[in-house]
Amino acid sequence: MKTVKKDDRYVPFGIKLMLTYSLFIIIPVLLAGYAANLIFTNSIQERTREANHGTLQQIKDNIMYKMEDMSRISDMLYLDSNLASYLRHYEEGWVSYEVTTKQLLPKIQTTIEAANNKMRLAVYLHNNTLPEVYHNYNNTDPLSTEGPLFDLYHITRIQDKSWYKEFPEEQYGVTLQWKQVEGDSVFRHISLLRRLVDTNKPTTIDEIGFIRISLRLTDLLESVDADKLGEETQIFALDENRKIMFSSGSKEYLIGDTLSEEKMADYWVIGEEIPQLNWRLVALVPTDIMDKATQKVQLWTILICLACYLVFSLAGLFISRFYSRKVSKIVRVLDAFQEGDFQKKINFKGKDEFTRISIALNEMGQNIDELIQEVYMTNLKKKEAELESLQAQINPHFLYNTLSSISRLAKFGEVDKLQRMVIDLAKFYRLSLNEGRTVIPIKNEIEQIGAYINIQKTKFGDGMRVFFDVDPDILKYMTIKLILQPFIENTLEHAWYGERINIRIVGKLEDGKITCQIIDDGIGIRPETLSQLFDPAESLNVGYGIRNVDERIRLHYGAEYGVSIVSKPGIGTSVNITIPAIPKENGIKGGEEPSNSLLRGG
Repeated sequence: MKTVKKDDRYVPFGIKLMLTYSLFIIIPVLLAGYAANLIFTNSIQERTREANHGTLQQIKDNIMYKMEDMSRISDMLYLDSNLASYLRHYEEGWVSYEVTTKQLLPKIQTTIEAANNKMRLAVYLHNNTLPEVYHNYNNTDPLSTEGPLFDLYHITRIQDKSWYKEFPEEQYGVTLQWKQVEGDSVFRHISLLRRLVDTNKPTTIDEIGFIRISLRLTDLLESVDADKLGEETQIFALDENRKIMFSSGSKEYLIGDTLSEEKMADYWVIGEEIPQLNWRLVALVPTDIMDKATQKVQLWTILICLACYLVFSLAGLFISRFYSRKVSKIVRVLDAFQEGDFQKKINFKGKDEFTRISIALNEMGQNIDELIQEVYMTNLKKKEAELESLQAQINPHFLYNTLSSISRLAKFGEVDKLQRMVIDLAKFYRLSLNEGRTVIPIKNEIEQIGAYINIQKTKFGDGMRVFFDVDPDILKYMTIKLILQPFIENTLEHAWYGERINIRIVGKLEDGKITCQIIDDGIGIRPETLSQLFDPAESLNVGYGIRNVDERIRLHYGAEYGVSIVSKPGIGTSVNITIPAIPKENGIKGGEEPSNSLLRGG
């Protein structure tokens, strides 16, 4: 036998398996790492934002608490009904002096002492009989002076002031206003403005006075500290016109400046409304704070991904070496077959695909060795006689073409294709002959045409596409053999339409019958030819294989079963084969279990 020179210039199976495994591992690892990094980064950013927002909320709550404290201080005068009665005394002289010194001034002093922050209290009275008591601050900050921080004036001093005239209409216990009036903006103060009303009259609420409580903005906003939110953070208190009333952490803007939208665009902006002041707290948080917070997460994500990839690579290396050793043994057997040594055997333990391949290779070697010896050396005439006896079941041209293809593949060193074709040829003949039995399991029939199709695929390549849609429930039933292969062979010989053909093989169980269909999209059968297929009187050369299958089915199962054909030129052909659903007999062994790809694949 001619020896085929081996070409060792190829990438070993183990390396290709490892490269493929690595590729399919690195993609999910990268995707998982990216998703984890994105989730954790967003989580950190969200927690940072929530923490900063919570801190700003606490700052606002502290401001609100101080404002409520000032409101509570004003309630000591506003809700004092006795004070309202004293302010209604319009008697001059001793009575007026007694009310002022014994009632009014002590009450005002008590109110000031109840405050938690230093403040100035100015009371404006409608009762002109009561004397004014005030201090001359000489245009200085009243809260910076020593001594009593209260003044008692007549209402006439503020009647013409716009802030007094524009004060909202009174709603008992509700109406008050925070505002910068008089010199507040100069001295960085803010004032709580509120009426004093007479609550002793049941039907009306009369204004009997007006109070103004002034305190420093720094005292009211002392909790506004940018350091609480982090480095380089800035906090501003803005009025309704976006003018800066107070700031912390900013060296770029001054009090009275307007905070621009462009400035805020470079920061994360967190805001809180202070409705009593009609102000808004705005915190500008640098975005690089988030970057620093996420860098550590990104580093850990990269390290974990690298560790996972390393572990998976080691596992893949082990698996690759395990299977590559088996593939190497198979290659050595195929090399021996190329050199003409068909006695080479291979044995794998276990029950997997490699074990089945080894069994098939051993059988293939034995069968081919016997075939070569019988056909080409010692018993060619006898083999020709045997082939003639099987002519009704197997086309001898198929065997000849297949062996020629095997020889051609062996000559050109296409080992993989040769291996597949020889395995399929061995399986095809093993299942076709089936130890001389006529009735075989349907699964053997499916495997037999699967082997036939695989051989033809090697010949026709991508131009031939076959799709299986076989219900696994029919595999437990029996059939006479070789009822499908002739139709597939007939399709491949006569139905080509261009350079491609698609074949669909369907098997299903319906109402106690098994129906098999072979559908193609070939050129179809002309009506006159279709009418001759089942009529032997028309021509002995037309439809012999089809009539052979139909007659064998009818002879074995009865006239109600057999073959029917529907075809339309230019569209395709559908062959329908019907047999009864007869369970597998006890003691009859079937072939190997067909793979899922044959039952539901292409």
